Amino acid sequence: MTKPIVLSLGELLWDMLPTGKRAGGAPVNFAYHAMKNGAEGYSISAVGEDELGDELLAETAKAGIHAVIQRNAWPTSTVEVELRNGIPEYTIIKGVAWDHILYTRQLIDIVQQADAICYGTLALRSPESHATITELLKHAKPEAMKFFDINLRGDHYSKELIEELLGYATVFKINDEELLLLRDMFDIRGTSGEDACHWFMDKFDLDYVILTAGAAYSTIISKKGEASTVDTARVEVVDTVGAGDSFSGTFTARILQGDSLVEAHRKAVNTSAFVCTQNGAWPEYPEQIPDYLAAAGRSE
Repeated sequence: MTKPIVLSLGELLWDMLPTGKRAGGAPVNFAYHAMKNGAEGYSISAVGEDELGDELLAETAKAGIHAVIQRNAWPTSTVEVELRNGIPEYTIIKGVAWDHILYTRQLIDIVQQADAICYGTLALRSPESHATITELLKHAKPEAMKFFDINLRGDHYSKELIEELLGYATVFKINDEELLLLRDMFDIRGTSGEDACHWFMDKFDLDYVILTAGAAYSTIISKKGEASTVDTARVEVVDTVGAGDSFSGTFTARILQGDSLVEAHRKAVNTSAFVCTQNGAWPEYPEQIPDYLAAAGRSE
């Protein structure tokens, strides 16, 4: 069976953790975990013509990600990450290389081959990358999964941007904190989490809506009327950097390879739990990810 091609668009950066720097960025984290779950993982981004950029290219190659990375005169992105009880808080610097991704024929050709494309709000904070990424989304195959992981950071988003990106999406992923903000933004207060997910699905004609609630649970609903709610697996948390992205990448790769919604969801939860037990967003996988849910007797 041919591996599905899963592509991410957006930020590639160094997470500057208390333990040292680690390669990351939500879109490329997504591509890494999709690749680890049976897909061909590609990432489109940009780094500077500097030593940090050289090191990032080496890290993505070592990780097995097919990185289509432009080099430009802007600095390679670094993000200060402070961990509070294992939960990351980010300080994101503006004016970096991935704010200036150029729209090229090479990128169009790659996007046209993708079976799934992941994107978020952060990389569209600058006019140049905003224009490039939205134009690239227009070249996706009609049947391709367009996975919008909203991934709100700081003040790098607006209602207009979120509505625009939902217009391209077939899958929308939000967490419980982001949903609180979106309830006010879209005036959908007073509804349950699942009702709010259905509101977004109906308004933007989505195939899936995914709601994650940290250490509590996650819910996925589909246009076909399927739904899956799974309690979050209990593990000894080292850090949660990249855990949500690993959930998204795993779910996407498994759905593209024919798993049911419930199967793909459980694998996503187990992968996310495993990532929480590791340092950084791109840990080496064991021969088999433990089934934390089965060990805890958790089911749908």
